[in-house]
Amino acid sequence: MKLLNKILFGSLSLLFLLPGYNAFAQTADKGSVSVAVSYFNANNKIPYVVVKVKTKVNGKFQNVGGIPLKLSLNKDSEGTLIGKVVTNEQGEATAIIPQSLKKEWSSTVKHTFIAAFAGNAKYDSTSTSLTVSKAKILIDTTSSRSVVATVMELKDTTWTPVKGVDVVLAIRRLGSDLNINETATFATDSTGKASGDFKRDSIPGDLKGNITLVAKVLDNDTYGNLFIEKKVHWGSKFVSKANDFNARTLFATRAKAPVWLMVIATGIIIGVWTVLILLVQNILKIKKLGNEA
Repeated sequence: MKLLNKILFGSLSLLFLLPGYNAFAQTADKGSVSVAVSYFNANNKIPYVVVKVKTKVNGKFQNVGGIPLKLSLNKDSEGTLIGKVVTNEQGEATAIIPQSLKKEWSSTVKHTFIAAFAGNAKYDSTSTSLTVSKAKILIDTTSSRSVVATVMELKDTTWTPVKGVDVVLAIRRLGSDLNINETATFATDSTGKASGDFKRDSIPGDLKGNITLVAKVLDNDTYGNLFIEKKVHWGSKFVSKANDFNARTLFATRAKAPVWLMVIATGIIIGVWTVLILLVQNILKIKKLGNEA
């Protein structure tokens, strides 16, 4: 009887312990993600934030898609909600500061962006924040083909020049921006200005010879990412080539192949078949001589 009681007590204890063990195992199996927030301001008009989510797998960081995030301005509340986003395959999501937060945006010269992840079955919850000061960037040109960028910070109600900010002066291209000369970045002086000489005289522009200049502040700890664009008539005019679709070129249809290519191809074919025919003839001759012998 005592043995039966011991077995019953042990079974009940095991039943009570198993749920706790399973919960502990599930918690232990959860991974962690890191969330990074970046602030952007395009042409001093469109402020937006970009969040990027990563996790560490076998010692290497990998982007994580499908992560829902709640983005807030200055404090985590319904009244300061920027938006709810989900990361894409590259682990990124973008949200523009909505008009509903205009009053909150204008209330102070510094803002804190908060990104919160509530967690799911695979990853633990986490949150991060980024604080930036309001700033703007201006772009201008001179008659001597110099590009001048001015960085200014809002202090109280006055726009004040900022010294020592690295600015990229470049030309907007489809693949990536091209620097206006060999210098990678230009630092602003006491007047908030950074200037560089334009040395890409032969760069192609549009039909009218226009190109787009861009001044950028990248990943600044205080101001985030700022960029502004300006069109100038400094490029070479785009001249469309004559349509050679019906001409004999390497990229034309088979009927319009170059004559020299057709001669070479035909010669190779004739040469190969000639060798094969002679080879068959010689084999037949050898066989015939063998039968006569």
